[in-house]
Amino acid sequence: MDTTIKYFTQDELSRLFNAIKNSGDRHALRNLCIFRVAYRCGLRATEIGLLKLEYYNKTKGELYCKRLKSSWNNTIALDKQTVKILNQYIKEYGVKEESEVLFKSQEQNPISRKMLDYLMKRYCQMAKIKDENKWHFHCLKHSTAVHLAESDLDIKEVQFWLGHKSVNSTLCYFQFTTKQQKIMLEKLEKHSMLV
Repeated sequence: MDTTIKYFTQDELSRLFNAIKNSGDRHALRNLCIFRVAYRCGLRATEIGLLKLEYYNKTKGELYCKRLKSSWNNTIALDKQTVKILNQYIKEYGVKEESEVLFKSQEQNPISRKMLDYLMKRYCQMAKIKDENKWHFHCLKHSTAVHLAESDLDIKEVQFWLGHKSVNSTLCYFQFTTKQQKIMLEKLEKHSMLV
């Protein structure tokens, strides 16, 4: 059994978001918003269903993330594109009540993990992402973690972003980036006392 963590490359992620945007689906805006928020914040499928309007600070462009599996809750600053899409979604879908769930199914229930996995499979096919092991919503969280590890953040910063209580939960993502290894090597060479 392959135990390697599956994650999207930046190119695959871009293709995935474009597939959602250009899908012509009735709920394409909602789905794009869900996928972008999940990626930016490193959220699990079930955590997406927990988000409420009151967790979103529109003025600051920040989202309070309630996390499961003994992770720490935290507040994540959203990127400009995600803020724009989230604001458009809230307006077009008429999300008004502070306590209202942000992302709902057609039956007005919180969007389910099963539906999010279905959507991921659909959009991965449309984006021509060939590796079917990536066709799971949780792959977005893994992608967030690896991309953060590649972005010069140290392990404690990545740990905070993902809400991990234990740094050991974060450490596994650093094995997928040679960039961190290069930074460590440069530090060692700079501070080496060897002649």
